[in-house]
Amino acid sequence: MKTTQKLKLGLLSIILCTIFLGCNQTKQEEIKEVEVVETTPEGPDYFLLRPEVEKAYGYSHAVKIGNDIKISGAVSMDDEGNPTAIGDIEQQMKNCYSDLEKILKHYGCTFDDVIVENVFTTNMPKFLEVAGYRNEIYKGRFPTGSWLGVKELAISEFMIEIELEAHKAK
Repeated sequence: MKTTQKLKLGLLSIILCTIFLGCNQTKQEEIKEVEVVETTPEGPDYFLLRPEVEKAYGYSHAVKIGNDIKISGAVSMDDEGNPTAIGDIEQQMKNCYSDLEKILKHYGCTFDDVIVENVFTTNMPKFLEVAGYRNEIYKGRFPTGSWLGVKELAISEFMIEIELEAHKAK
């Protein structure tokens, strides 16, 4: 190989290395310029609808973390934890939604903020007969969720339990 060819190859190698290293350096500089924003996580906010009952059974009716609210299954009960509307699934469902609305209001939400609704029932055929009531609850759009037929709920008189997840935009 002639000396001039060796010089040309050497010079070309240096140029390519400079370009390659320069590109990498630019990418590294770009990464260094990205601003890192540290956020402090909000602690959970617990809500008890019926404090005595919930403490006795060992649960919180709702927990809010950031913009997300998880709501335990609502059942048809009075303030002492006794089942109400025994044998009437439609009224039990209405009682569930009434309690759920109180919890949503506590957090400044409505049913429009609900993104997940799971319904548990011990009698799916009867629930399907009255499920149209949900059109009065969800006027704009329906959330995601599941309807599950179960053998039993916590107390034998409960025919339906409804749990929700809501997201409240800032």
